[in-house]
Amino acid sequence: MKIVWSPLALKRVQEIAAYIAMDKPSAAEDWIRGLLKTVAKLGRYQESDRIVPEVKRADIREIVYKSYRAVYRLDGDISVLTVIHGRQLLDEAVVATGNFSGKRTEVL
Repeated sequence: MKIVWSPLALKRVQEIAAYIAMDKPSAAEDWIRGLLKTVAKLGRYQESDRIVPEVKRADIREIVYKSYRAVYRLDGDISVLTVIHGRQLLDEAVVATGNFSGKRTEVL
């Protein structure tokens, strides 16, 4: 399966990394590498992660890296929809409407 990142997910990764970099730029780079490595594992084990509790849909799942949740949809590919802090709730309306800010972007 191909892993595809939405513009919103990429934007969130940039925002989170920028926040981490304010304290320590090398930690931000490590965080991005770790997140990408964690998400890359989805190619083999996409259905082993938990269903997002806020939406309770079998096609919307999440994988956790450090304190963050990478929320993805199984739709033939693995579509990473957003990345949020573990204490944040996923907005159900965004999932229902599919409003993830634009076109899908493939990341290798």
